[in-house]
Amino acid sequence: MPKGVSSGLPRNTALRSSKEEGTRKREEGHLAPLPSRFFSVPFSFFLLPSSLFLAAERLLIGGQAVIEGVMMRSPRWTSTAVRRPTGEVVDATERVDSLLLRHRWLRLPVVRGAITLYEALVIGVRALLFSAREALGEGEPQSPATVSLSVALGMGLAIGLFFVLPAVLIRFFDRYFSTVYTLNIGEGAIRIAVLIGYIATIGRLKDIRRVFAYHGAEHKAVNAYEGGAPLRVNEVRRFSRFHPRCGTSFLLIVMIVAIVVFSFLGRPGLLVRIAERIVLIPVVAGISYEIIRAGARYRWLRPLVVPGMWLQRLTTREPEDQQLDVALHALQEVLEREQPSTIMSVR
Repeated sequence: MPKGVSSGLPRNTALRSSKEEGTRKREEGHLAPLPSRFFSVPFSFFLLPSSLFLAAERLLIGGQAVIEGVMMRSPRWTSTAVRRPTGEVVDATERVDSLLLRHRWLRLPVVRGAITLYEALVIGVRALLFSAREALGEGEPQSPATVSLSVALGMGLAIGLFFVLPAVLIRFFDRYFSTVYTLNIGEGAIRIAVLIGYIATIGRLKDIRRVFAYHGAEHKAVNAYEGGAPLRVNEVRRFSRFHPRCGTSFLLIVMIVAIVVFSFLGRPGLLVRIAERIVLIPVVAGISYEIIRAGARYRWLRPLVVPGMWLQRLTTREPEDQQLDVALHALQEVLEREQPSTIMSVR
């Protein structure tokens, strides 16, 4: 049996066997600084936590696809599992207490959304650099100065592509819109078209298609856990590759919420228009988070996230068994480190 592939035993048993054989390496607390590679794709495939706990005895788990692997996150732990070219599965696991656990005021509606987005981006970037090192052999971590510059350039690219570019383009058609509301609907349509076009374009790349397959594996693993199923490859495969808290759904909701929020700003000049959009990104993100959170918790609000679920047909692929195995590896790592009483249902 290839290294790192589930044997069909309960997942915790399979992991212990892997440790004994020396087929995987734990690097606890050695996640590297932020990678520039993350921003070659200006959005992250994380599951947005709708609360700290899903139920009394089941944790709320989020995650993200990375290069040849998956990052999983619980309220207090993150684990990034990556399959090396040799077939060996390695992981980097560390404790990361959410700011939402430490500061009650940050859990206020809208504020918690901005904080969740910030944490997801930071953790996701670090996970992606670790995966690049392990899967691609990209050497030592970059220097802090280089990393900071790469992050700034990457964030600028994302903001420019999804917020500045639509604001500039719509100015050429300003005279055709009689009201600020129709103007912002037009700008929003451009923004959504850019998002979908971007996803569809990068999805044609072979390496990105593999990331999308790991994205599907991440969703299947989380869906299986939330459904109380045994965490084994053959059990997890039957679950959906779509998830209502997906970052893809979040991005689409952001684009729609931006139409409403920006409609209150009137029709300022181009420079003011761009500045307003950049400044209000945290507010738009916070409101969007609340919509995703409500849609995940209340069935009658599910139609709000349906368009995002449709968009996941572009950002996910059906995973191979080995990809599911990597996702389960990362998931089990965070579950093993949380309080035993909260994970009894998966044993």
